[in-house]
Amino acid sequence: MPTDIQHRSRVALLLALAVLALLTCLVALGAGRFSIPLDQVFLILVNTWTPLQPEQSWTAQMANVVLNVRLPRTLAALLVGSALALSGAVYQGVFRNPLVSPDLLGVTSGACVGASLAILAHLGSAAVQLAALAGGGLAVCCSVGISRLFRQNSNITLVLAGIVVAALFNSILSLCQYLANTYDELPAIIFWTLGSVANMKLADVAAVTPAILAATLVLLVSRWRINLLSLEEGEAQTLGVNVKRLRALTIVCATVLTACAVSICGSIGWVGLIIPHLGRLLTGSDNRWLLPASCLLGGTFLMLVDTLARNLTASEIPLSIITGIVGAGLFVLIVVKRRMQL
Repeated sequence: MPTDIQHRSRVALLLALAVLALLTCLVALGAGRFSIPLDQVFLILVNTWTPLQPEQSWTAQMANVVLNVRLPRTLAALLVGSALALSGAVYQGVFRNPLVSPDLLGVTSGACVGASLAILAHLGSAAVQLAALAGGGLAVCCSVGISRLFRQNSNITLVLAGIVVAALFNSILSLCQYLANTYDELPAIIFWTLGSVANMKLADVAAVTPAILAATLVLLVSRWRINLLSLEEGEAQTLGVNVKRLRALTIVCATVLTACAVSICGSIGWVGLIIPHLGRLLTGSDNRWLLPASCLLGGTFLMLVDTLARNLTASEIPLSIITGIVGAGLFVLIVVKRRMQL
């Protein structure tokens, strides 16, 4: 296939994924026990966010449900899904391993410990998010510090350090659950560690949006350079790339994405592992196309999962339960399809 045709086809694919994400957002805002037609959802958003004033055909209750109940959690799902999928794709590229997930360096375990300690201290939701962010950052610092003790600047050493730190923080998390009050503290810790965007407020989303957008922008701007990390260090340096600096930058940005995502909605598994594989099936392994595709697919996927989580049963299902079930099925399908292509 000619290069220009391939380029246009991939641009068209990204545009299609963006439209799909927008449509999914509208469906998520309208779907629920109090169902709202998509045209009414669209008119409510237009009336609120643009100077246009369409003729009002919706009720005040519809506007309240869309703007104050569903919009914050839908935006959170879009933001978190994009962040986790992008960080997963970046980690898999940097460490040259398709089975790597965003919690590789222990950031998820550290965030869960930080949030659990805040819950045990009976702090507010904002303090829980800050504690989770601090815990994730501490875990990554520990992983990097341990790897440097061996005086080896290699990916394998960093991965092994991350495994050790994750195991340590998982043990601390188990201790927090053991010491928690079974009536209120333990259910709160378990529900948080399983992931949820319930009771999300726009202020919660706004608190992490700048950091997530900044890290995303850096990774997307540098995505062609991230391709060079798959080369041997000597080859990459001959192309004028400082491999150590580029690797450090991408790991920091991916860690910021994961820590911010986990800090507002808890631990959500499989998104950062499976979505990049779906992106590769659509775009190939070129990070110039894979990273933006992963962003769009991740946000769409988690919005769909959140819609299912609040509509399948009378009580809301934690997100990690659904992502685990769907993710395992998708992973099997991906493996089967790749074997059929060989």
